[in-house]
Amino acid sequence: MTTSIRRYVETDTGHRVPNHKSKCSHMHGHRYRFEAEIEGDVVDFEGASEEGMIIDFSDVSTILKEHIHDIIDHAFVIYERDDLLVNLFKQLPENHRIVIVPFIPTAENLAKWAFEQVKPHLKTTYGNNLKLVAMHVRETPKSWACWKE
Repeated sequence: MTTSIRRYVETDTGHRVPNHKSKCSHMHGHRYRFEAEIEGDVVDFEGASEEGMIIDFSDVSTILKEHIHDIIDHAFVIYERDDLLVNLFKQLPENHRIVIVPFIPTAENLAKWAFEQVKPHLKTTYGNNLKLVAMHVRETPKSWACWKE
């Protein structure tokens, strides 16, 4: 039997879906929520800081902040083949936060990206089978995407 937890980080991030049939083809932004779902066995080492947990929530927060938030918060995510935006943003000073990615930055693709950013950094010292099960991404209050491996 395993236990699961969820922890999230939020970002304010801009994007566009260049080939979208409607308004998402325009530059716009969202208050994204990237929520990691992690499962594992509860640590039962007596006296351990994580005793009774699968991982300390603050450790998960540190990973999410460093590998998601600090990369795309207050940034504009651009698909590398979106020539219009790539050329437009080349004209801005270097201190603007632009993240060029090899995929169209939909919620679905950002969920997969976030999963891949977080997974290598989940480690345990207790052999309790920690596993990133899913990355849930809320793009709007009514719209979520999820990537599971």
